[in-house]
Amino acid sequence: MVDALSRAGTQSEFGQLVGISQQAVSELISRGVLAQGGTLIEWLQTYCTNLREQAAGRATEGGVSLVTERARLAKEQADRVARLNARERRELAPVWALEVTLASVSRQIASVLEAIPVKIKRASSTISTADLDMINREIIAARNLAAAVEFDWSELDGSERDSEGDSAGADSAVSP
Repeated sequence: MVDALSRAGTQSEFGQLVGISQQAVSELISRGVLAQGGTLIEWLQTYCTNLREQAAGRATEGGVSLVTERARLAKEQADRVARLNARERRELAPVWALEVTLASVSRQIASVLEAIPVKIKRASSTISTADLDMINREIIAARNLAAAVEFDWSELDGSERDSEGDSAGADSAVSP
């Protein structure tokens, strides 16, 4: 029987052999699954190998394989669980929460800075108006500098720092 398949056959013959249409055989040839001009036995072996690969989830006919897609999904799920765990341990905070906290701290610092010239004037009867104006200008410059700060993601260069300035590693989360 194998000898009968050791010859070149037509697409229709192969389709009848495996139970698919001639058009389906033509599609397999155009996708490169079957080699143009192959023998019936070569086509049969290649076709069966292709079916086994598809059943095992390893076939990649121009797309992502099932195994690769499952691995990607598993990684995404693991990343999600890791983020949730980090959030529960209070190692990770949403950006909006950090923004609210920083805005609150900034308002408190601004209030303290604004009170400095008044406190100095009350504490010293010898300080001149020119000196108080200079102190005011420096406070305003510091406040304007703080107000103009923008976060530059490119400065992270893949590593984050903890509160002491030590590297927290590439996979670490932003601490609140």
